[in-house]
Amino acid sequence: MAKKTSEFDKVFSAWDILVIAFGAMIGWGWVVSTGGWIESGGVVGAALGFVIGGIMIFFVGLTYAELTAAMPQCGGEHVFSHKAMGPTGSFICTWAIILGYVGVTCFEACAFPTILTYLWPGFLKGYLYTVAGFDIYASWLAVAIILAFIIMMINILGAKTAAVLQTVLTVIIGGAGILLIVASVINGSVDNLDGQVFIGNTGGSMLKNVLAVAVVTPFYFIGFDVIPQAAEEINVPLKKIGKMLILSVVLAVVFYAFVILAVGYILNPAAIATSQEGTGLVTADAMSKAFGTPIMAKVIIVGGMCGIITSWNSFMIGGSRAMYSMAESYMIPPMFAKLHKKHKTPINALILIGALTMIAPFAGRKMMVWICDAGNFGCCLAYCMVSISFLILRKKEPDMPRPYRVPAYKFVGGMAVLMSGFMVMMYCVPGSGGNLVWQEWLMVGGWALLGIVFYIICKRKYQDSFGTLVELISDEDAATLMPEVADEELDKVIDTAIERVLKRQIPQLQ
Repeated sequence: MAKKTSEFDKVFSAWDILVIAFGAMIGWGWVVSTGGWIESGGVVGAALGFVIGGIMIFFVGLTYAELTAAMPQCGGEHVFSHKAMGPTGSFICTWAIILGYVGVTCFEACAFPTILTYLWPGFLKGYLYTVAGFDIYASWLAVAIILAFIIMMINILGAKTAAVLQTVLTVIIGGAGILLIVASVINGSVDNLDGQVFIGNTGGSMLKNVLAVAVVTPFYFIGFDVIPQAAEEINVPLKKIGKMLILSVVLAVVFYAFVILAVGYILNPAAIATSQEGTGLVTADAMSKAFGTPIMAKVIIVGGMCGIITSWNSFMIGGSRAMYSMAESYMIPPMFAKLHKKHKTPINALILIGALTMIAPFAGRKMMVWICDAGNFGCCLAYCMVSISFLILRKKEPDMPRPYRVPAYKFVGGMAVLMSGFMVMMYCVPGSGGNLVWQEWLMVGGWALLGIVFYIICKRKYQDSFGTLVELISDEDAATLMPEVADEELDKVIDTAIERVLKRQIPQLQ
């Protein structure tokens, strides 16, 4: 096992990692899907469903919190699974999470220009062709490609630059959400809840509908795992990293739940049904009614657009760091472990993900929905493997320093494995409500096949170097090594100086 000191700059503050994780989880879904959640489970039922889903993710998040604080190294899942399961387990886990990250970035590239049509109906110009029923326009493509290039460049120019963008956009999202919640309290009515507190005629049917919402909610919380990917760049105490990760999950649960309650407090069942049949932007229509002007609907849409970019930005950070860690272990070509000389960002990995993101819109939005769903499956599989790694490492390395230590680890780890395993099964079991369609399975299979090709080629080419875990030397270890290094260097300097003095003085003495 090789050792090294970190090559990354520690630029992320506690606030930075909080907004990166929170922004990754709050995308566009809270604007377009709230009406569907309410119609499925009811206002209180849907909010309760998100709380239940949040608890599922909370257990997985706890395992991540302990492992990230114990091994604060770029790559997160790659390092955790490698120490627990070895190179092959690490390859599967990290390759799966990269599919998730790339899938989201490709989807967001298509989602952003699509949303522009809500704000600017005449935006679509220059019809080109149709893919899976989705019309591709030149103006739509241009916006997607240009924005993908800009976000790629922002990430190349430095992690702190990306964090500043994330902060600005997350504040806008939070502001839009708070405006909606406050307006609902002032101008909403409890009468609007009639007939939609819970959906169902019996207690059993109500519970079933709440659980139907709960089952899909974990997919909206994917993104907190970006924090371990950038662990080497975080400049906060290790124990605090774990706490910030958990806090990001809690804040996301609260945000989603309160938005659902606010919409239900403003719009009655008939108004929600009308909005669903119209634009489908129920949250935006609720904002418009709460303030009595359609202009405020655009505020929510802008907040949703910011959510798209925050998710996109976060997954660019996560995906590039995951590729860097695999390349450093010679699991994929080592060119992807190259850092920018000035900005210390994994430039080749970012260029590849950026290029894929710029190409993706040519396939149309329907194709991107498929790859995003396939990517979500990859994320859930990685969650399950990390949860198993958590339990393995507690037995395999009980004395490992753990700045953030999870209590009752058997219960927490067991629940994390159970919950994440359930999420994986949801994608696999037909009729579960979240199962992948054949096109999505084709993408999962194609990605797995590409991974097998990389695995075989790199194992043959790099032989003993393949799967080598490059372990990070901690700041504490580096500090203990420094005096020895300094003493050796000082001795050399003194010896050289003495030698030079003697050479000069001896001839004069003679």
